[in-house]
Amino acid sequence: MCAKRVHFIRHAQSEHNARVADALDEDLVRSDPTLRDARLTALGHSQAKALAEDVAALRDIELVVVSPLTRAIQTTLAAFENHPAPRLIEALHREKQESYCDIGRSPPLLAAEFSAFHFDHLDDPWWFDGPLDGYPYPRESLDAFEARVSRFADWLSARPENCIAVVGHGTFLNHLTGSNFANAQRVEMTF
Repeated sequence: MCAKRVHFIRHAQSEHNARVADALDEDLVRSDPTLRDARLTALGHSQAKALAEDVAALRDIELVVVSPLTRAIQTTLAAFENHPAPRLIEALHREKQESYCDIGRSPPLLAAEFSAFHFDHLDDPWWFDGPLDGYPYPRESLDAFEARVSRFADWLSARPENCIAVVGHGTFLNHLTGSNFANAQRVEMTF
């Protein structure tokens, strides 16, 4: 495979991110079911709109690959609002499921809210739906997560495009690239 340029973008600030920043006990935030598939905060929406200025100059992006978690979709809608590249929802680069915020919603629910995207190719559920193992929600093992990161890397390498944007999540992007990402941060790499 030929090397390609990839713009890795972490979603803007979500409700979960904001709560964790203020929390004395992160586990309480992780186990809060009201944060399932966390949305962007007002700051997150502003961050995503600011990304639009950054990506406007990146006219050679041929495809935007988006996690099906709401915060990534909302970030994409704002950041790529006026960009001509097609968008593709791909569940392989969803976040490592460690919190309620990482549990997704069914494809029909997502399609009803985000009509600009196609979700009919996703499994239902497309998120990790394994055993509870003593937790109030299923948590993805490190082995399963690392195998998924590897599958996404292979998938991305096999894509025919030369320049791709990937809108995803901090832990996943860190394991894929070795870089730490702030909310709404874009890092360009040869992949």
